[in-house]
Amino acid sequence: MTPFDRLKKLCDEQGISVNKLEEKIGLGKNTLYSWKKKIPTGANLIKVAEYFNVSTDYLLGRTDKKNYYDLTEKDERDIQKELERMINDLSNDSSYAAFDGAAFSDLDEEDKELLIMSLENSLRLAKRIAKQKFTPKKHR
Repeated sequence: MTPFDRLKKLCDEQGISVNKLEEKIGLGKNTLYSWKKKIPTGANLIKVAEYFNVSTDYLLGRTDKKNYYDLTEKDERDIQKELERMINDLSNDSSYAAFDGAAFSDLDEEDKELLIMSLENSLRLAKRIAKQKFTPKKHR
């Protein structure tokens, strides 16, 4: 996928044309269409990346992650391991009251599923925030 293809895809997701994007970020007409034949460099690449809130590496095709803080497969595996550990801890400790004084094992399947989904979403959000906050600038 060329940088222009990625740019076009981002424009389609936002519902704007490439020409409209050029106007919005202050580029000359057909400047971005030159990305079809040559690799973009410098200020124009940064302007487009900032407009769409994606990394320049994503635009250049070096990565499929739009942002440095997007979760990787390893992050997802770590989240699943932590979630499994938490569920095991809840299941083994009958003194822990999950909902209204009920132990995890006493909950019906729907409540268990809701609790697990909530824990998973919380872990995913915490991981993403930590990556945003603690990733050194040289790795962004």
